[in-house]
Amino acid sequence: MTDLRERTIRWGDPLAMAEQLRELSGVDALRLALCNATPPPIMALMNIRLTEVDEGRVVFEGEPGEYHYNPIGSVHGGFALTIFDSALGCAVHSALPAGVRYTTTDVQVRFIRGMTKDTGTVRCEARALHVGRSTGIAEATLVDSSGRLLGTGTTACAIFHP
Repeated sequence: MTDLRERTIRWGDPLAMAEQLRELSGVDALRLALCNATPPPIMALMNIRLTEVDEGRVVFEGEPGEYHYNPIGSVHGGFALTIFDSALGCAVHSALPAGVRYTTTDVQVRFIRGMTKDTGTVRCEARALHVGRSTGIAEATLVDSSGRLLGTGTTACAIFHP
């Protein structure tokens, strides 16, 4: 390989932020994360970010790059799936009270269009459809900067009370 490229990733201690966020309601924790200059490691690694937070609704954005490519010359579906999983889970999280935690149990995504490094900024908007005592359900869409639909997704999350 003669044409190697390099990318440097920096992140802060993710557990320090997690401890602080546990004391807040989901929407307040996400609003604090929105203002934090140090993103969680996965967001720095994947080049995605949280851009909007309301109760039951969040938006993530990201830029697919050449370092997201698969062997067939397009952005790997894992890039889109990571944005979907982040947005869908956070939509459920935004509707939870302080101290209540969640984890994704499943995600279903339908890819409609592929992405390349030239796609530009993509936007994933997720909304919680149901947040009950033990289960949360959310749906999301992923669009490019022209508003063209790239994919849709849904999730189920298990909810844990202290």
